[in-house]
Amino acid sequence: MRLLVALIFFFTFFTLTPQIALGQDDDEYSFDISEIEKKPYSIGGYGEVRAVLFGLDKDASLYKLRFYNHHERDVLDEYNFTLQLDGSYERGITSLYLKSNTDIRRSYLGWSEKTTLFEGYISLKPSSSITFDIGKKTLKWGKGYAWNPAAFIDRPKNPDDTTLALEGFIVASIDYIKSFKGPLKTISFTPVLIPVYEDVNEEFGEIDELNFAGKLYLLYYDTDIDLTFLTGGSKTTRYGFDFSKNISSSFEMHGEAVFINNFNKKLIDSTGQISERKNDITSYLLGIRYLTRSDTTYIFEYYHNGTGFRDYEMRDYFSFIDSAYDTFITLSDDSLLQKASNVTEGIYGRTSPMRDYLYLRISHKEPFDILYFTPALTSVFNINDNSFTLSPELLYNAITNLELRFRSTFTSGESGSEFGEKQNKYRMELRARYYF
Repeated sequence: MRLLVALIFFFTFFTLTPQIALGQDDDEYSFDISEIEKKPYSIGGYGEVRAVLFGLDKDASLYKLRFYNHHERDVLDEYNFTLQLDGSYERGITSLYLKSNTDIRRSYLGWSEKTTLFEGYISLKPSSSITFDIGKKTLKWGKGYAWNPAAFIDRPKNPDDTTLALEGFIVASIDYIKSFKGPLKTISFTPVLIPVYEDVNEEFGEIDELNFAGKLYLLYYDTDIDLTFLTGGSKTTRYGFDFSKNISSSFEMHGEAVFINNFNKKLIDSTGQISERKNDITSYLLGIRYLTRSDTTYIFEYYHNGTGFRDYEMRDYFSFIDSAYDTFITLSDDSLLQKASNVTEGIYGRTSPMRDYLYLRISHKEPFDILYFTPALTSVFNINDNSFTLSPELLYNAITNLELRFRSTFTSGESGSEFGEKQNKYRMELRARYYF
């Protein structure tokens, strides 16, 4: 952390230090080549203030799990202050890149602060075709907007807000790229080492293992194609494929497919019994992006999550929470609720835990000639239980580098469905973000 602060100070000091030209008349025109030369360092990022209002559903299972030992309430407010910094320094064949994220939150639990190094790695580029990277990095594999099943060494996106930056993992990688004449225009290969030990990538999987992944990229005619794989002891072996193709200048199609060998799936039934099943599974995604002449953008995706839970398996999980809550109310014993919390963390509580989803986002730039204004509507629909979210959004950026956004999310679903058992009936958010 001290190194990060020192580097941020270094970048800030030299970025803000004015360059003064001496010995020149004020009226004399001069040309300084240093003004257009690329600087070896850069610093940027954004500061954000975000106020959130949650409308709670006291009948939902996840409300009972989250608030069983707190005073009941219908509405919660939360205030977030975020500073995200990214900086780089380049000298010769060596470059350094850092991205940090600091969140300060005021919620019903009080004040909290968390600073995370999202990325921090050194890159060596001895030639135009070879790059070596080592450190904490987000690789951004996959072509999907809401989900990336083929991104084996990236953290999952949040379909409700796909633009959020993600924390990377500590890796060592090589990127080799070569161009050709003919139908096959470009080829690149990226092998990656992912160590998983105590305090090193612990969230990735089983510890005390060294994992190996790779991506082969092909640009064939005008189609981007990736072949990916991951093997090692932290996770079972898996293979992936993705593509992206521009059918026209305004219409793009993309997809991903994944095969996972011997995937271990943990389940809990309505009585609290935990079991495990191992199967070979397949996940896939197919989507389109279409831009109309009137500047309306449609993004639509179907995602089949082979690792996800079936409808009855999620209902068993919610039934167990309800039974555990009744036990707590009757006997003041929260041991079953603690057990439910343990299986929620990283298993049932992960993003998109079920099997089949649809994603739709519609955004329209400057309707009715209102400059700098973009409304949007996003929805995630769970095909398995017919529950869904609906998120209208208003974005305004009339002032340079300042972005104002109002966004609300409403959930709908029957009892026992994924979105019907969420703790929030609705969520309203007002955000001001300034980029620098």
